[in-house]
Parts: sequence; structure tokens; C-alpha cells
Amino acid sequence: MKLLKALDKHFETYFLIATLVFMVVIISVQVFLRTFFHYSLTWAEELSRYIMLYQIWAGASLAVKEDAHLRITSVKDSLSPSGRIKLEIAVIVLWTVFTAFLTIKSGQLVDILLNRGQVSPAMQIPMAYAYASVPFGCGLMVIRLCQKLFHEVKKLESLEV
Repeated sequence: MKLLKALDKHFETYFLIATLVFMVVIISVQVFLRTFFHYSLTWAEELSRYIMLYQIWAGASLAVKEDAHLRITSVKDSLSPSGRIKLEIAVIVLWTVFTAFLTIKSGQLVDILLNRGQVSPAMQIPMAYAYASVPFGCGLMVIRLCQKLFHEVKKLESLEV
């Protein structure tokens, strides 16, 4: 149970740190080999690029969790506390619907790419793995948005009691 709580609280952070360290090691080895041995790993750049795709989407999920996405708050600031929460709930619902749509559609694209059998140039892995970063990140965002929605509804209920 503690592990699940820790993962819920820190998954994106752990994921981003681990993948960043892995990417730095790969790129450092690549630079070292090129500089001193005039040898290049054919797959290093491609793998780093695919890792970065996953980092971008996991970072978007972390930004949802930490309320770090950019917003224009002039309308929200002019509302009462109850109105602010209601507006926030409406925004979260719309955002969740959009992100769920992206998750579903990008998942369908990944399925199409798996069926086509297209592989990456250097590593010869299915290109669908790179495209899977979108449903991965959007799925994480849906989870975080649902958590935010639950929190905002609880906040509204406590305000109206």
C-alpha cells in the first residue's frame, strides 16, 4: 500500500529522473566513443529521441499534478471563492474530456502502426513504441485530472456546507 501511495505521489518525478539519467549516460557514452575512438553507436541518438518523447508527456502530467500549466486567470480572479471552484471544475472536466479523447485516438494510432509493422531506422523496433508516448502521457494526465476534479469537488462541498 505504501508503494502505491509513493508511486501516486511521485511517479512522474521518478520516471523523469530515471529517464534523464539514462539519457545522459547514453549520450555521454556516445560522445566519448565519437571523440576518442571515432566510433558511433547507431542507436543512441534514436533511443534518446524516443526517451525525450516520453519525458515530454510525463512532464505534462507532472505539470497537471503541480498546477504548473500556464493560465489566464483574469476571469477567475473576479469571481467569488465558490465561483472560482465551479469554474475550475468546468475547466478540469473539459480538459479531461479532451485528454481522454487524445488518449483514445492516439491509442488507435499506435494500434494501426503496430499492425503496419513499420520499424525505426536504427534500432529496428516498431515505430508504434515512439508514438505510444502520447497515450502514455495523456493517460497519466487523465488520472491526474480526475484526482484534481475529486479534490475540487471536495473543496466545493466543504465551502457550501
